[in-house]
Amino acid sequence: MEIAFSYTKQRKEFGKHCKFTDGPTEVLESILPTDAYDDNYIQRNPVVTAVDTTPHYSQTEVNTERVVTKSTSMTHTEGGWPKDVDFSEQSDVKRFRKKVEKDEDYQFAIKTLVPKVERCMKQNNTVNVYEEYFDNVETEIYSEPPYAMGLAVFRDPSQITRTATSVNWHPEGSSSGKLAVSYSVLNFQDARLNNPQLSTSSYIWDVTNSNKPIVELTPPSPLCCLRYNPKSSDTLVGGSYNGTISYYDLRKPNGPAGKCGPAETSVIEKSHHDPVSDVFWVSSKTGHQCVSVSTDGQMLWWDTRKLEVPIDFLILDTDCKGGGMKLGGSSLEYSTEAGPTKFLVGTEQGIVMSVNLRNKKTNNGITVFDTSAGKHNSPIPSIQRNPTHTKYFMTVGDWTARIWSEDLKTPIVTTRHHNSYLTGGCWSPTRAGVFYVTRSDGVLDVWDISHNQNEVAYSQKVSDTALTCIGIEGNTQGGGKLVALGDANGTVSLLEVCDSLARSQPNEKASVSAMFERETIREKNLEVREREVKRAKAQEEDRRKREGNQSGGCSTGLLESLEEDYLNMLKVEETDENNGE
Repeated sequence: MEIAFSYTKQRKEFGKHCKFTDGPTEVLESILPTDAYDDNYIQRNPVVTAVDTTPHYSQTEVNTERVVTKSTSMTHTEGGWPKDVDFSEQSDVKRFRKKVEKDEDYQFAIKTLVPKVERCMKQNNTVNVYEEYFDNVETEIYSEPPYAMGLAVFRDPSQITRTATSVNWHPEGSSSGKLAVSYSVLNFQDARLNNPQLSTSSYIWDVTNSNKPIVELTPPSPLCCLRYNPKSSDTLVGGSYNGTISYYDLRKPNGPAGKCGPAETSVIEKSHHDPVSDVFWVSSKTGHQCVSVSTDGQMLWWDTRKLEVPIDFLILDTDCKGGGMKLGGSSLEYSTEAGPTKFLVGTEQGIVMSVNLRNKKTNNGITVFDTSAGKHNSPIPSIQRNPTHTKYFMTVGDWTARIWSEDLKTPIVTTRHHNSYLTGGCWSPTRAGVFYVTRSDGVLDVWDISHNQNEVAYSQKVSDTALTCIGIEGNTQGGGKLVALGDANGTVSLLEVCDSLARSQPNEKASVSAMFERETIREKNLEVREREVKRAKAQEEDRRKREGNQSGGCSTGLLESLEEDYLNMLKVEETDENNGE
């Protein structure tokens, strides 16, 4: 049985608006309380109910995706020829050119373009668009306070956080725009070292493209230091975490596109036993020799053409004859201007050592600087000679930076204690009196000792983590404006400092040299005075000892007589007491 009901509505009622009117209250349904269902429920006590008429909205965050750009190029060697013309055949090319030159359209186009080109050439000859109008005008650099601007940030592509252990600029400076950065995990027995996904790669970056490195170096072990060859900018040498030395030739990638494997690698049994602290190219006829230092207490000299065995070695011992202390090298400095056989080594114990291979007969050429109050209270992460006055060098350690002279065993200038631990530093390549220090709280401090020796000239917060390395492009001839800073998260920040921190001031070299000489003389006078005080004190002690020996017999007799008188006095008192009783 089918039940159906038809609802009908007139056409004029379609789409008609509802008309609401007030009316009396009408109870449509009333449900009275009952106890019939009490057994199916349990009473909840207490009961908290929140009633709110405000509409609820969900809180969401939207972040745009990072757009990764990539620079590509196309090499156009030959093209634009018809299919029937072989451009490698000179006869075909000449035949086609003669055919085109006879074409009326070609002649008309040339006649039309010649006046326009001639007009542009006349304009270029009339106005020099590259003319520097104020090139010879000397500007007052100190008219504005020092500052620095952030240019780019280079992030480690590795998924696991690593530390940027070293930063080294291309020998050509900012003109090449290349920056070599090594990455590693330096914490002993860190859990990340056991992760199979930990990358061992280091990278070469282009300062104009911070999205992707231009070359990936693939060593067998993570690199702790990396340095360009100043004579051949296509070759690099790096020291690894396992103590080996790797040599790279960018002209022979020895790997897939964009990657460069080591051309030579040292044998681990003949290498350092600890991570390599620093490596430098040394002056040689072939340009293939380098030197490395490590905390295992060894300096090793290598020939990158044959890295199986080091060509020379040196033990960093304070006394080669025995009884000395073996020191672990934490930093290294080499400068051909100071001498091709001179090296400076900063050690884990905070002591500075100077190595001169020409004086190997005297303690293997090792000179140990101050081991008492003048030394640092921590390892020395950075040591560098002044690029203008190579006789003086700077060390960075604990909470201070100190300037030394080769003629003295004690520092001549010591900065005030910073608020946090110092992790590195270097001199400005263009200004003789400016140096930079990095701190563990992510702050970069710039000192200008030619202007003020007591206060920092400029400070800037660069990173939320500790800064670990620093590199400044340029040399004494130019540059000094681009500063690269690496931190513990593997991020390299590129800063551009102002002209007041990069351009040399008038008579700055002479004033800084005079200041260094003055401090050296003052320190020498203090040493002479200290020796005189010690000598006078020793003479006074000897005089007292001699006087004591001469009066020794008389004093013994005097003590015996006094002791006898004291005993007699006690006997008299005892006799008087007995008589009184």
